[in-house]
Amino acid sequence: MKEPISGFSKLTKEEKINWLTKTYLNDDPKAVDILKQYWNKNEKLQQLHEEFTENTISNYYLPFGIAPNFLINDELFAIPMAIEESSVIAAASKAAKFWRSRGGFKTEVIDTVKVGQVHFIYEGSEEKLELFFNHLEPKLRAAAIPITKNMEKRGGGIKSIELRDRTTEIDNYYQLHCSFETVDSMGANFINSCLEKFAEVLEKEVAVWEGFNEKERHIEVVMSILSNYVPECVVRAEVCCPLDDLSDEPNLSGEQFAQKFLRAVKIAETEPFRAVTHNKGIMNGIDAVVLATGNDFRAIEAGVHAYAAKDGQYSSLTHARVENGIFKFWIEVPLALGTVGGLTSLHPLVKLAIEVLGHPNARKLMEIVAVAGLAQNFAAIKSLITTGIQKGHMKMHLMNILNQHHATLDEKEKLIEYYKTNIVSHSDVAVQLEKLRQ
Repeated sequence: MKEPISGFSKLTKEEKINWLTKTYLNDDPKAVDILKQYWNKNEKLQQLHEEFTENTISNYYLPFGIAPNFLINDELFAIPMAIEESSVIAAASKAAKFWRSRGGFKTEVIDTVKVGQVHFIYEGSEEKLELFFNHLEPKLRAAAIPITKNMEKRGGGIKSIELRDRTTEIDNYYQLHCSFETVDSMGANFINSCLEKFAEVLEKEVAVWEGFNEKERHIEVVMSILSNYVPECVVRAEVCCPLDDLSDEPNLSGEQFAQKFLRAVKIAETEPFRAVTHNKGIMNGIDAVVLATGNDFRAIEAGVHAYAAKDGQYSSLTHARVENGIFKFWIEVPLALGTVGGLTSLHPLVKLAIEVLGHPNARKLMEIVAVAGLAQNFAAIKSLITTGIQKGHMKMHLMNILNQHHATLDEKEKLIEYYKTNIVSHSDVAVQLEKLRQ
């Protein structure tokens, strides 16, 4: 029977590995070899990676690739992507090439507002609380000056502080709903520091404000935390071209292609089961760039999917239409990103990715990431309405299947050539390998 361990974080890396392999991996020396083969030979770099998080025993690698030829607002970009899925970078690159000859991608940052909240319980008069808030709001701003002064020098800071009554949902529940501008940082630590200061001042001022009676002086702060739902931190990316230039399929006119494309998007707008997979494809592109640039892809995922359901039903993030013979396809998506702070100044590959992109500020990075999502979605829909998604995907997945079967270099070369004109499947690859080996 396995026993819990105390003080695991205080063990050395070797001791952690020894405990793990003895307790969960049957003391298998191969497990130790697997963990150690991913250690970086540069000890300084390995230590840096270990200090990113707790209880590190090895490094988990993802492919770091480049999708070239993205023309964004008449500027050419090669976009770094960190992702393991076979076809994502190929699909993004194909979409970039397609739209580069049709005017490229146009983008616009709509706003960059981020949100945080102090959640609290108050059982007294709502009218008195509103009067108290009028007294409180300037004191909150004043108390946060030591936190905000450097951010304000860069053009950021606290934008607004509102009192929100949520007592219809939860008894006696109110919020300080606050908005922030964090310029080129994602801003989580800045926002949370401000909110905790607000909570401290709220509790202090409640105790001394003359308008409250003794019972009303009790306010219970439940928590103070930023929100990853940022419906006002939004960027738009768009492509458009005349219908006559739209199709590169030999058996489809531009108008026929547009009809099929618009119908596919409409299904994703109205059918949640389709919309989830549709948006997952968008996030293939978005997450890969977010991860490569050292941003928080979990926060982005959560905020984007909440945004997709903002009208009461989960729906497509992308939209398309034809007007006056012009095909338009666009996305509006919330992206709270940063290009300073966090891993952006620590992780060597993140720093390199930022350099490849020309050291963008946060607004420019929002535009690039949105374009990656739009390109990915265009490529996916184009495949779905023409050849089908599996043909291209399985061709890209072929190398993974061959590696699973321990194919030799010679076998790989022969089967890559064979599948240029044949349909890839796990079972057929096994059959063809067996034929070669006989």
